[in-house]
Amino acid sequence: MKKMKRREFLGDTAKASLSATALAAGLTTAAAAASPRQRPAAGDRIRVALIGAGDQGKADLGAFLRLPEIDCPAVCDVDEKRLAEGVKRVSEARGKAPDGYKDFRRIFDRKDVDAVIVGTPDHWHALATVLACQAGKDVYVEKPLATTIEEGRAMIAAARKHNRVVQVGTQQRSSRHFQAARDFVKSGQLGKIRMTRAWAYLDWKGSLGHPADGPAPAGVDYDLWLGPAPARPFNPMRFHHNFRWFWDYSGGLATDWGAHMIDVVMWVMGEDPVGAMAIGGKYGFPDDIRETPDTQQSVIEFPSFSLVWEHMIGCGVGPWQREHGCEFHGENGILVVDRGGWEVHSETDQLKQPDRVFRMLPKPRQAGSGDFHFEHVRNFVESMKTRRPPTADVEIGHKSVLACHLGNIAVRLKRYVTWDPKTEKVVGDPEAQALVGRTYRSPWVLPK
Repeated sequence: MKKMKRREFLGDTAKASLSATALAAGLTTAAAAASPRQRPAAGDRIRVALIGAGDQGKADLGAFLRLPEIDCPAVCDVDEKRLAEGVKRVSEARGKAPDGYKDFRRIFDRKDVDAVIVGTPDHWHALATVLACQAGKDVYVEKPLATTIEEGRAMIAAARKHNRVVQVGTQQRSSRHFQAARDFVKSGQLGKIRMTRAWAYLDWKGSLGHPADGPAPAGVDYDLWLGPAPARPFNPMRFHHNFRWFWDYSGGLATDWGAHMIDVVMWVMGEDPVGAMAIGGKYGFPDDIRETPDTQQSVIEFPSFSLVWEHMIGCGVGPWQREHGCEFHGENGILVVDRGGWEVHSETDQLKQPDRVFRMLPKPRQAGSGDFHFEHVRNFVESMKTRRPPTADVEIGHKSVLACHLGNIAVRLKRYVTWDPKTEKVVGDPEAQALVGRTYRSPWVLPK
């Protein structure tokens, strides 16, 4: 009998160990497929597929790939150019090219995918998330959660029925300085808060012009890009990035940045909206192709306070000289927070005029925290492992964008909308209630 050398023994032992590991991984995957409730073990690789390889999708993927336990076996996009960019990003990060698809449904058939990133245009968020949950995948879905309130409720139902972790990309909730600002408001030092404000002013975005319709770019499956949205001729200003300015695919700046800033207000205040009114229109660029308002003020009513949302496209100086932010106006002081930090301003006691005594000491600007997008992604991955709810659970994302939708319904109908948060229905207004959902283009159907 040949004597085995030490290094041969170690080599064979390593091979056996790898084989055992591979077998264990296969069994883990099979068990997860058979029982979607099973959590990944602490040392397991976590396989995440990307659906939608545009700018935000690639940014999300980049954050995931910073975590050493993440692999990406598949990338999907209806645009071959963006698909190639997504594949390249994974190849550079992991040294192995993922499989590429145009139809995201093929990803759900794979047993080697534990979760998906939904970085598609907004009108695809609901179906992609619901189908992923049905396939036993966890989901990191970009904001705004959905284009309608009805879609959001269906996404919650799917996540709960299939016991899936679904995180919404409202990453301020994972920011230390936003958390500190929240804690300060909740400490009561500002006194009674009866008015809040959230806003976004974008001076980097101007007119979209009015380009003619034409053929879709080579390599783009435009019919699949439209999906459940109405059939329309291709127009470059209704496509990548600019889709958000059209009612078929999104809700304008009110659901784009509103999904971030209004979420912060609702996180801090802890109440559900009961109604909304709004004004707005295309006042800045009345002749361009955009449908959603370039200027809008919504007043969202809550049981104990009001929320004013305002936005302007083509201007960059909002309240408190900030491009974006949130204001919590208390009887003693005002807290202002944005992605750069937060501070507190003192209120004055009008009864003490002309001395104008300040009711509290101001608090100077507190610096913003680090990479809270990455922290938000890491929170999702930890939730996958522990099966505890993530920081921005699907129901949180639903309620926050619900307030944005109410403002949009009010601005489209030009009247006050009364909302019942228990039944999630508009009260006494069938026309407004019709905008709570939308009709999908055949053959696409939103599971109820």
